[in-house]
Amino acid sequence: MAHVHERTWWKEAIVYQIYPISFFDSNGDGIGDLNGIFAKLDYLKDLGVDVLWLSPIYRSPLADMGYDIADYQNIDERYGTLDDWDNLLKGCHERGMKLVMDLVVNHSSDEHEWFLQSRSSKDDPKRDWYIWRPPKVDSAGNKVPPNNWRSVFQGSAWDYDEKTEEYYLHLYVSKQPDFNWDNLDVRKAVYDLMKFWLDRGCDGFRMDVINLISKVDGLPDAPISAPGESYQPASMYYANGPRVHEYIREMEDEVLSKYDIMTVGETPFTHDAEELAAYVLPANKELNMVFQFELMDIDSPMEGPQRVPLIKKEWKLEELREITVRWQLYKRDEGFWNAIFIENHDHSRAVSRYGNDSPQWRSLSAKMLAILEVTQGGTLYVYQGQELGLQNFPRSWGIEEYKDVASQNYWHRILKQRQRESGKEDVDMSDVLDGFSQKARDHARVPMQWDKSSNAGFTTGTPWMRVNEDYETWNVSSQLQNLSSVLSFYKSALKLRKTHPIFTYGDFVDLSGNHPQVFAYLRTLDGAQALVVLNFKETPVAFQLVDVEGLDQYRLALANYDENAGPGGGRLAADGKIIMRGYEGHIYLRS
Repeated sequence: MAHVHERTWWKEAIVYQIYPISFFDSNGDGIGDLNGIFAKLDYLKDLGVDVLWLSPIYRSPLADMGYDIADYQNIDERYGTLDDWDNLLKGCHERGMKLVMDLVVNHSSDEHEWFLQSRSSKDDPKRDWYIWRPPKVDSAGNKVPPNNWRSVFQGSAWDYDEKTEEYYLHLYVSKQPDFNWDNLDVRKAVYDLMKFWLDRGCDGFRMDVINLISKVDGLPDAPISAPGESYQPASMYYANGPRVHEYIREMEDEVLSKYDIMTVGETPFTHDAEELAAYVLPANKELNMVFQFELMDIDSPMEGPQRVPLIKKEWKLEELREITVRWQLYKRDEGFWNAIFIENHDHSRAVSRYGNDSPQWRSLSAKMLAILEVTQGGTLYVYQGQELGLQNFPRSWGIEEYKDVASQNYWHRILKQRQRESGKEDVDMSDVLDGFSQKARDHARVPMQWDKSSNAGFTTGTPWMRVNEDYETWNVSSQLQNLSSVLSFYKSALKLRKTHPIFTYGDFVDLSGNHPQVFAYLRTLDGAQALVVLNFKETPVAFQLVDVEGLDQYRLALANYDENAGPGGGRLAADGKIIMRGYEGHIYLRS
């Protein structure tokens, strides 16, 4: 296999994503900050983390939690200063860890100096740095947006500027105007800001919605997939656009190739494997890996060509297994590299989505999901709190507790629609809240749970967002002292992964035989074998392993039940028959 065994630090890294505002507050203002992250570096090192990826900490009005950047070369004062960042970087490097920044360059904030200049006049030199278009005029003579594109978070993807009498494009909220990447000066400015951080010592970038930077020429109307609505989903005209690979190759040539760093792209609206592979295959000289969202989308229903992320649909193990197996096998011989994750800041908690967060099963299913993750080939990503088995906050919380712009905008859109249709102000929204309680991004954004003191030890002040109610029992401090906790299990699992390259680099064979509740697979590398068996339901199950040689030579390396509990402790029998308890997971090794 040509590329797959070429070993590099970024392939073997355990990457830990930090959502800074919610991680740890060092100064009592209710907002997590850089010095708070610094204070927890030893905790992260002890967990087994190699790379910290920080969600955006640049100066921002926080219209979309920092993904609206007003100054790319400065830290938002809520998080600290450039000196604090330098100190954090030094702390990481002294511990043998690396620091990766979030690069958000599809759009800026409307408060960025570049946009202020761009909107100041049609003749301004930066006018063409953003995407401006004259209005259309409808049959009644009214000015209307240049096309029917719907923004991801709200109505039209266009906002009208009274002063210059044109519309600007924003694929996200109106405070996030899209850059015009067809303008060479824009691209040069982006490369300069990347060099600013890399020359300062930054170890790489997670690139926000990087596949959206090239839009289709002419910006045509999207097809009608949501009948009766003024604005239509239009990702077919801006995801993976005509010049996107040209621009990323240019970025690689101008910047990335000159540093020993890691890159991972976020590539929404894209399930087509060929489309995604184009960003990653080593021959193309673009990015190290991308996040593909198929697994994240299996519980979201379709609306026209796009998913509705805030509504839950039931999913089946066969879907999860098919997605996992396909990506584990995909273009291995050409060096395709996976980014393995099951949680991030844009999704609710994994134990509540893919496991079972009831008191009986929460810990066991969180550990089972940990096994699923640490035994897949690719670079592993863990999101803050995932290592504790943190769950979604309660259904009893009202809409006022949901801070995310996506939640709030969706709520108001459905509310207005129902009020209009019923002619009443007071309409039932309980089903929407049901969906939010399972799927909202807010669940991943509550403050980190450090101990059982007030506000979960996150802050001595008033937290920016309400702390989940279970913090007195589910927190770092209590789990550190408990050898059977989810945190202790994660430490063991991450250590096992690092000790055995088979999990990062090995071949992958599905052994499940279409079983409705068991996912079993074999990893092989250089004569070593690892066998993984996972029960995805609470009901016990008998599973028969077939086509595996030398079963009696496999030893149990990690299991999520106390080994002495239950008949046989779940050890491998010579005949390959395994009795799996609810949410049981095993890793066996044979060398």
